[in-house]
Amino acid sequence: MKYLVWISRIIVGVLFIISGLIKLNDPMGFSFKLEEYFSPSVLDLTFLTPLALGISIFVVIVEVILGVLLLVGFKPKFTVWSLLLMIVFFTFLTFYSAYFNKVTDCGCFGDAIKLTPWESYTKDVILLVFILILFFGRKYITPLFNPKTNWIVGGVALLACMLFANHVLAHLPSVDFRPYKIGTNIQEGMSVPENAPQPIYEYAWRFNVNGEEQIYITQGNYPTVDGEFIDVETTEIQEGYEPPIHDFTVEQEGQDYASELLEEDKLVMVIAYDMAKSNYEAFEEVAKVTAEAKQKGYKVIGMSASSSDMASNLINTYGLDFEFYFTDETTLKTIVRSNPAILVLNKGTIQQKVHYNDFDELKF
Repeated sequence: MKYLVWISRIIVGVLFIISGLIKLNDPMGFSFKLEEYFSPSVLDLTFLTPLALGISIFVVIVEVILGVLLLVGFKPKFTVWSLLLMIVFFTFLTFYSAYFNKVTDCGCFGDAIKLTPWESYTKDVILLVFILILFFGRKYITPLFNPKTNWIVGGVALLACMLFANHVLAHLPSVDFRPYKIGTNIQEGMSVPENAPQPIYEYAWRFNVNGEEQIYITQGNYPTVDGEFIDVETTEIQEGYEPPIHDFTVEQEGQDYASELLEEDKLVMVIAYDMAKSNYEAFEEVAKVTAEAKQKGYKVIGMSASSSDMASNLINTYGLDFEFYFTDETTLKTIVRSNPAILVLNKGTIQQKVHYNDFDELKF
């Protein structure tokens, strides 16, 4: 049992630290995932939506600290109980998401590792088993250091997590795992290779044959049946290839200008996914930066999911010399974790991407 506890201790501790650090690298992204869970169609806890960012930071820091405390063997009773309560809650959440198909990606490892709902649930069940081993064998969890050193290790870990969270929120994630990272060509990201796997569908055809209802299963062909057709049910049994970028549009008055704009040699995108939640003071700097960009031959556009009235008000208030296009809010949140933010592109390739606190770093 002693060795089994040691193995479980290492596996659980390392996984919690890795999972926590990946999400701590992008707490804004994890807060968006929590907003999905809080929405009326999932858990219907909309009163928690304004607190999503604070909850996300708290949860991921706790996740990292518990992993550290487990590895050093500090406060084993508190640590194991906390781990058990956390994994029971997460297991319920991932089962609920998988069974009812509510949230297609739990965000357990941020954008670094994508898991299907059932994969997330399976991962949590396996972790639950290891944590139960730790729970029943907690007498074998002995500290690696003396109490004073353990307090120092825990304190340093907590301080480091808080400083790191503050840094990525004030700038951008230190490591960008999303499909819009610097160096990415958006057009290439939207393309589908010639030999890419195609989705496979199963069709359940219902016919009335001699007064009896019968079902015929095919993978596309209309069955030859001597009977009256009733209806057909389609089920995707194997997913096809989905390009990393599959929802990028830049629309104005219902027309998509994405392909045209992505051919520009010098393009600056000002992104404000929700103008009602934007940092308005930053638009004073946006006006200066975009004016400089236009002087140096750049085409400047705005991208937002907000209404044209809000865009017009923003343009007039801050003297912005460019037009806004409509883009899906989720897409804009995925592109950059700042509201507003600026991207610089060359023929669809992202060359610069900055938070509104870092506009002074832009080079044209």
